[in-house]
Order: sequence, then C-alpha cells, then structure tokens
Amino acid sequence: MAIEGAAAAVSLSPGERVHGLNHIAELRAKVFGVNIEPELERFISDMRNPRDKNHEQNTRALAAIFFMANIPAKRQSVNVNDLTTDEKRELVKAMNHFRAVVSLFPKRLTMPV
Repeated sequence: MAIEGAAAAVSLSPGERVHGLNHIAELRAKVFGVNIEPELERFISDMRNPRDKNHEQNTRALAAIFFMANIPAKRQSVNVNDLTTDEKRELVKAMNHFRAVVSLFPKRLTMPV
C-alpha cells in the first residue's frame, strides 16, 4: 500500500529531526550492533587532515561538534578509542543535531555581492 497525498510529506521541527536521528542511531546499535568507532575515527582524521585546503575551517567545525557534545577542550585531541562511552554518545548526538539543522538550510545559497 502506497503512502498518498499530504501524508507522504510531513514537516518536522529541528527538535523532531534530532530526536528521530538519535532514535535511529539507538535502533542501529541494538539491532545491528554496529561499532561506530571506525567511522568516527575516519571522520575525525579527515577533519584534522592538515593537507586539506580547508584545514582551518575543518578544525573549527570539529571543535564546534566537540563543544556541542560537551567534551572539554583538553579532551578534544584524544583518539576516538580514548573517549568514554558517554562522550561517544554525546558526540553522535551532536553530529545528529548538526545533520538535522543542516537539512533545513536554504537550498540555493548565494554569496552576497
């Protein structure tokens, strides 16, 4: 049975989107038992890559994610496997929050002239 009409497109608030993404992350962990550490390590390594032409902005963006996760500045340089389980959970929640907010950005941004 197909979803029809207005029921197919429901507008969600940023909070509802974040809640949904976090719920999906919980379900993935329970059902599939996926270890997120390799993906977090890859992401953080990419963001810290000094050869990237946007290295400075990437570092600032990563710091913003750590800040949103309430991870103290002195712990932000540690490896993913050195983070506590609670810190990893908060990191995933912060990343999901950014994903939810970014999805609401205007679609066709232009630079002011």
